[in-house]
Amino acid sequence: MDLDATLARITHSAVEAIPCVDYASISITATGGGISTLAPTDRRANEADELQYKLHEGPCYAVVRGLPVVQVDDLSADTRWPEYGRQAVTEFGLGSQLSFQFHAAPNARGALNLYSSRVNGITAETRQLGCMFSRLVAIALGWAQHDEELGHALVTRQHIGQAVGILMERYQLDADHAFAFLVRVSQSGNIKLRDVADGIIDDTLGKTP
Repeated sequence: MDLDATLARITHSAVEAIPCVDYASISITATGGGISTLAPTDRRANEADELQYKLHEGPCYAVVRGLPVVQVDDLSADTRWPEYGRQAVTEFGLGSQLSFQFHAAPNARGALNLYSSRVNGITAETRQLGCMFSRLVAIALGWAQHDEELGHALVTRQHIGQAVGILMERYQLDADHAFAFLVRVSQSGNIKLRDVADGIIDDTLGKTP
């Protein structure tokens, strides 16, 4: 099973199927206790996740660390995580957020994160469908029979992020255009996205004196 592709299909399907959800991502505990993001549908989801990891606060961080589900109807007014809420609104244009916990393996716990640009964008239907998609994530990760496959997915995400950073610096692109370039090369050449990223990284290292 191509775990990366399966998780990406789940998050993109969640955005398409759940009303008022604009972005989605998966947070997963990594070796050593850190948290990584998998299959973000947009850079805003990825950066919002990373901000929560950095601040040690926010819905997805709270869910990964133990809460079963966290809903925030108005990020600008939530008093539990004021710093995250302020930056989520001003930097990413987010209005509300919903995160569900899942367990994929004895030592792997994570969250499905659903982001809406609207205040009060979370409804009963959002919660019902979101719960269903979080179970799909758990099932998909459960199919990864060895920890090595999950580790591969985390490494893939890191390599793609590194390649995006290289393209941003080399060609003065923003993150969206750099990632779109990777996707175009992958699709036009029928090459896995990770292989495209690895090629860019190897090329850069080869030119470094």
